[in-house]
Amino acid sequence: MIDLSSIVPDSIVDGPGIRVTIFCQGCPHRCKGCHNPKTWKFGSGTPTSVERIVEIVRQSPLARGVTFSGGEPFSQAAGYAKLARLLKAQGYEVASYSGYTFEEILAGDDDQRALLKELDVLIDGRFVLEERSLDTPFRGSRNQRLINVQESLKTGIPVEITTGRWVGQY
Repeated sequence: MIDLSSIVPDSIVDGPGIRVTIFCQGCPHRCKGCHNPKTWKFGSGTPTSVERIVEIVRQSPLARGVTFSGGEPFSQAAGYAKLARLLKAQGYEVASYSGYTFEEILAGDDDQRALLKELDVLIDGRFVLEERSLDTPFRGSRNQRLINVQESLKTGIPVEITTGRWVGQY
């Protein structure tokens, strides 16, 4: 079960193309200027099975990608790892926002690393109000990185996405 805040079935702001964005409930970071402070409180969402979430995602026929947002998906890493596995098996690209950095997740617990291994793209780092930018596609502040997770796991260091659709080059 995942403590779910909400689902946006046809998002164009949380990654390239039409995506389904899944907002988890609960966040330890509480970034100043957060765009979604209603997701901060743990345990106040709707408990939802990963199978039900997959059913909801499949109802959006144009979506080819799914983005986990928050709240903090890595605070519910076991559930989101299972969800990511199921979505990838159905052909979806899976991305996640996290206030944790790639390095912090690698040093985290087994569930956090399991979630990381299922992702295609990680948008990492806390939102920093003083670094806020409207010129960084799919990121809220300049400190946040777009990371190619699978390449990063091969090298052991973050491999940033610098070209292509994730940076606005279609």
